[in-house]
Amino acid sequence: MTGSCLCGAIRFEIDGELGPITCCHCSQCRRASGTAFATNANVARSAHRFTAGAELIAEYESSPGKLRAFCSRCGSPMYSRMVSEPDRLGTIDGDPGGQPVLHVWTADKAAWYSIHDTLPQLPEVR
Repeated sequence: MTGSCLCGAIRFEIDGELGPITCCHCSQCRRASGTAFATNANVARSAHRFTAGAELIAEYESSPGKLRAFCSRCGSPMYSRMVSEPDRLGTIDGDPGGQPVLHVWTADKAAWYSIHDTLPQLPEVR
């Protein structure tokens, strides 16, 4: 799998399995993505590598131990990661090989958005 930021300066490859795909409705993911929810999948750091533009990545600690990375040129959110857990990625080109399996943090979802699918929903995640 490959992916890139909006301007194409940052490019990456994934040589491994993605974890379950989830739709996160927490206020931080909504603000970071500018959308109703962020679609995430865990990826082992050993399976992910940048092929261009790694020096353009800027990280922001949005909460203790949680880093969100974005392209310093175009602002595309590239991944978020917990210091103690695998990376999460957005921006994948093509089919990631799976469909979302769960909505998380639905108690925090945007008031203007209604979930219309039948996927399980977790109001909070601890």
